[in-house]
Amino acid sequence: MGTAVRTGDVIIILSDDEDAEEDISCNDQSVVIVEAQDVKKSDCAVAPVALDEDLVITFSRRAEVLPHARYDCPEHVFTATDDTGAPAAGNQLMCDQCFCYICDKLASLCEMWCCSGLCHCNSHKRSDSWNNLRNGLLLGGLQRFNLTLSELDSHLRHAETMLQSFKLRLSAKFASFLRGETLEEHGPSDLNPKGRIFNYTPVYEFVSSFLNEADEQEDRAAAVLRLGAAEVFIPHFQVSGSYISHSPTANAVEARLALLQRYTHTDTHTQSQSNSFGYFPLVCFRRVIASVQRQMVMTSLTPEFIHKLQEFYQKLFFPPELKKMKSSLCVRPWDDVLLVSVLKGQNVSGVRKDKGRKDLLIEQIAVVLLRTELLQQQHRYRTDTRTHTRRPLAANQTPPGCVLAVCRYRELCRYLRVVESDDSKLLQQVRDLIPFFFCMDGSIAGGLHSLFPTVNAPAARLTPRLFLFYLRLFTTATAPAAARVSVSGSARVCFSDAAWQPMKDAVPLQDAVVVKFALRVQRCCPAVFADSQCWISLLRIVNPPTAIPEPPFEFLHEAKDVVGSILLDQHGSTVQIPRNFHEVYPAQALLLLVTGALGQRILRAALSPALPVLNTFKGNLWALGWLRDSLSSSPERLRSFSQELSREAGASTDGDNILRFLHSCAPAASSTEIRDQPDSRSDSWLHSHKTTRDSGSDSRRQNVARRTAMKRHRHHRHFNY
Repeated sequence: MGTAVRTGDVIIILSDDEDAEEDISCNDQSVVIVEAQDVKKSDCAVAPVALDEDLVITFSRRAEVLPHARYDCPEHVFTATDDTGAPAAGNQLMCDQCFCYICDKLASLCEMWCCSGLCHCNSHKRSDSWNNLRNGLLLGGLQRFNLTLSELDSHLRHAETMLQSFKLRLSAKFASFLRGETLEEHGPSDLNPKGRIFNYTPVYEFVSSFLNEADEQEDRAAAVLRLGAAEVFIPHFQVSGSYISHSPTANAVEARLALLQRYTHTDTHTQSQSNSFGYFPLVCFRRVIASVQRQMVMTSLTPEFIHKLQEFYQKLFFPPELKKMKSSLCVRPWDDVLLVSVLKGQNVSGVRKDKGRKDLLIEQIAVVLLRTELLQQQHRYRTDTRTHTRRPLAANQTPPGCVLAVCRYRELCRYLRVVESDDSKLLQQVRDLIPFFFCMDGSIAGGLHSLFPTVNAPAARLTPRLFLFYLRLFTTATAPAAARVSVSGSARVCFSDAAWQPMKDAVPLQDAVVVKFALRVQRCCPAVFADSQCWISLLRIVNPPTAIPEPPFEFLHEAKDVVGSILLDQHGSTVQIPRNFHEVYPAQALLLLVTGALGQRILRAALSPALPVLNTFKGNLWALGWLRDSLSSSPERLRSFSQELSREAGASTDGDNILRFLHSCAPAASSTEIRDQPDSRSDSWLHSHKTTRDSGSDSRRQNVARRTAMKRHRHHRHFNY
């Protein structure tokens, strides 16, 4: 035990007491681990110890002193005090490793170590005044953000340097603006030559360039730079002079608002000014408020850091014209109790009571749109039933053993249903797209149901383009891979021309359900009811290229009353198709139902273009004849519709194909007669079907079995409307 220790050996203290670790404690001084060095046997004398002791010391040596704060110095006693006037007893003494607590450098290099009035030698970490002085020196301008030294990194230190330089240069720019310039410097003018011009544009451009630099920084540094810049330029004011430039950014008040918010391309006032005075429109897309809001919602800023940004923003001075923007950064973090409960479906009202206080889920429309954007981008991954591997959240690639489920559309639907905002009109436009989010989630039935709630149905505000989108999605159970909602003045669905892909676990709706959906939309949405392309797409579903056998005459005759009753029933919340009407001839019944709705559309107003709509009946001319009979109830409208077809055929570039189609509809008239009589060629297809129907007895005899079945149920038929 008393032998010399070899170089490179490690000294180990052993203990056989299992509870020894619980009794180990350390003081405030540093704990130093040193490597063993060669020593002589005489230097390693070990005092005799009892053999039954638990702890055996084999070697000891005085530890080396590492760099430390003055108040932790092991050589000189330190007297704690808040006095800054003069050194306390012995505090000015130092060893070679003493550091200044304030300057964070060797005490021998501190210029204020014993300076009268501010003696750094008295500083220590247990004093708030000394801590504030230290933070102010090391944090600089970042101290106003209530940041701690542990939160500092190279990005934030660089941001603080940029802010200090920005403040000095902006001060010089604003001072130049306050001095103004003479009109002579801008060329001859008829105005008073002694007047001065005050143009804020150079200041605005300088701030804009700094904010552009901030956009390129790390997230936390960018947020600090933006709010730090806002603190400097918010107090700027406009100087009244004899002449002010009409540039959109010449006025300090208007330019300041532009820097805080954003100008859009639809700002007609700004565009008119820029066009009148020859200035290029200055558009600020990501200025302070919009950029910081986006960071709070879209980036990985911690809730603690977001709270510090909000506190800093609340302390800023806001002139009266900017008071309404004081709450712009009141953004709930993603781990907010109320927000989390709404996203998980645990709260369907958006109201939470906490200690007698009501907490309502009310957010600014910009925040609602940002959350909508993010929830569309994020993906949830579910467990693979074969490998039982689980991943909660991922970005772009599917983790091993996991199956890509869907975006967080379901959470988005829950959120949009209960959130309230300051812009109810735009919020309603986003809410109208909840059925789209349901469909993208794979729940086609849920999307269909959410189109027709009991009040304020989104179906009443569908655009023809979105109706066609739903129609294709319902019938094919496919969707474009990159479909998303974009909001720029109004909410709309954006998707590329890429191929549509099958949706996970989605099943196409039956044709009868799709027809009911289309008819309900036509009842409440005039835009869809009037659009020809919507009718073409719907008719292609029930009017396929392959011919549908013509049903018996009795079925066609009775279908007029049934279809009329269905279409005229405007009081029911749904479209009810009688079972007996749909069961016997299902395909024919749906075709006649849509054809009857088309007849009502033609009778109500002009349909343009109409020929592409009629072209869908090429494989089923008997349905076209049935349409002609339904239009005969209004001879005057039938005549005007014939004239519309005539004019449309004459103006069409595809005249030959149209004439061939009309000729096929009217075999009694030759193509020459049709060309020679343009006003009667559209009449010929309308009147020819009476002859076709009268001469179709042979066809009806072939359907005697179906007619017999119809007669069997004629007196027992009951229709539920």
